[in-house]
Amino acid sequence: MTVKIGVIGSTKGTDMQAVIDAIARKQLDAKIVCVLSNKEDAYILERAKDNGIDSIFLDYEGDKRVLFDKAAAHEFDQRGVELILLIGYMKILSPWFCTHYENRIMNIHPSLLPLFSGGKDVNIHEEVLKLGLKVTGCTLHFVTPEVDHGPIIMQLPVPVEDIDTPESLKGKVQAAEQAVILEAIRLYGEGKIKVEGNKVRLLK
Repeated sequence: MTVKIGVIGSTKGTDMQAVIDAIARKQLDAKIVCVLSNKEDAYILERAKDNGIDSIFLDYEGDKRVLFDKAAAHEFDQRGVELILLIGYMKILSPWFCTHYENRIMNIHPSLLPLFSGGKDVNIHEEVLKLGLKVTGCTLHFVTPEVDHGPIIMQLPVPVEDIDTPESLKGKVQAAEQAVILEAIRLYGEGKIKVEGNKVRLLK
């Protein structure tokens, strides 16, 4: 069964492109039906338009979080979205939204959680290098009201080399993110992701 996916993002949507490409190659039985952003000039919206996907800017300021989330839910629900991906989304979802789509919102984080929980992208990679860590990676987890604390679906380690810079590390981690996202979508579509309490079991 084709999985209908909705995406929320604030940045370039590079990881989303990997999903679009995998769908085009028929490696995934899925369809991105809508992309939403709180940034009118976010390239993720252009990327969606270029691929014939509905792209919608929703205004978001200060205490309007629940209004944004309810508008987003309206867009997703009328399109029958089953799975929501957060890709470079720079805001925190309301408890209402997290509950409305419990265990249906996946977020990719550029570290091996719980390390650098709440951190963002290049700042995390800079910290990894500053601390001299030998391994970093990414984490895909279901979203709950507590930021970066939802059930972990998958993690993929990435080795840190002496020649790495924050930018090179970002590239390597992003490649890991894309691999994890694609595998998780496949498993979700096959009904092989089971949440038990705060733990995820992946069925073979």
